[in-house]
Amino acid sequence: MSIGNNHKLGNKNRIATNLILIVIVVLLAVIPLVMAKDAEFGGSDDQAKDAISTIDPGYKPWFSSVWEPPSGEIASLLFTLQAALGSGILFYGLGYLRGRSKREENRNKA
Repeated sequence: MSIGNNHKLGNKNRIATNLILIVIVVLLAVIPLVMAKDAEFGGSDDQAKDAISTIDPGYKPWFSSVWEPPSGEIASLLFTLQAALGSGILFYGLGYLRGRSKREENRNKA
């Protein structure tokens, strides 16, 4: 077997691995929705508010938001944008560090 054939086999294995991982991620997202059809997916803020009011019914929050989004959809949008921006920054940094490491390895080999 030549080197070119090994490279093709490596790419096929990588593609198969990526497809399997994608299927697993999709299943992890879909299975809970199918299994819990009538479930309400509430946030932890609501659960905390309910727990606090159970423990101390007279509790008054000591802080209020500077700005409240006009609807739940806009709040979800802002949360999603925040997560996407954070992920972009995190993975850009990881890619930068990996690239720098590879560059240093190539310098050391030369």
